[in-house]
Amino acid sequence: MNLPITCRCIALPLLLVGFVSCVTPAVSAQDKTIPSQKILTIQREFTKPGKEGAAHEKSEAAFAQAMAGAKATDHYYALASLSGRPRVLFLSAYPSFADIEAERKKVNGNASLSAELDRANEADGDLLAETNSSMWMRRDDLSLNQGYRVGSRYAELTQFVVRPGHTGEWNELVKMVIDAYKKGVPDAHWGTYEMLYGGGSTYLVITTLRSGEEIDSNFAKDPKFIEALGPEGLKKLDALEASCVESRQSNLFRMAPKMSYPPDAFVQAEPDFWKP
Repeated sequence: MNLPITCRCIALPLLLVGFVSCVTPAVSAQDKTIPSQKILTIQREFTKPGKEGAAHEKSEAAFAQAMAGAKATDHYYALASLSGRPRVLFLSAYPSFADIEAERKKVNGNASLSAELDRANEADGDLLAETNSSMWMRRDDLSLNQGYRVGSRYAELTQFVVRPGHTGEWNELVKMVIDAYKKGVPDAHWGTYEMLYGGGSTYLVITTLRSGEEIDSNFAKDPKFIEALGPEGLKKLDALEASCVESRQSNLFRMAPKMSYPPDAFVQAEPDFWKP
């Protein structure tokens, strides 16, 4: 990853992103989730052909080692693509933009760390075809049972681009979906973020998943959602989507601990996975 997101100012269009909480809130023993933060930042790296996998993992390890050696407080974790173009997403989350600024000052003020990151960045750049970054804000009103689920190994990410002037219809659509899931599939969970910098009227919906079996189970629950929505509700939902959604795309990613400098809460919850 070129540098931690707090060291970069550019915010370019992002096609697919993921969700994470990269501070250290307490883990809930009851539901085994880690709460998310308000502001999400993502860097996306596309690798050159043949440069994904072990080569990229080795390059990224230099960043994590430098951050750990400096005891840096700006954490991130990585998602590696299982569909679409080969790419890795690096995610950090903060309570506010003031916190992003504070983390940037810490890194820039550490000459030794900055030098190590520059060297790692030069080596990493040889593997990459393209990079970009973006910033997002959590939307609690468009989410259901959100938070990072401890034990997750995958993340399903769906991006929606909403037509200009149709935000009201979009909000109505999502609230219909939430109500139907609460009725038919109450254990459903996802977090929704709205893009602030890096593109237009774009939203991302993410679901963290613990196994392939859970992915299969979620597809098997679709009839319960449709039943809860009812024929008239389904008809209205289709009409709203046709009116307000310009495009949507879903992709699957895996958690990539070897490319991550994970927050303390992640490590405390699963030390064997995040610090193997």
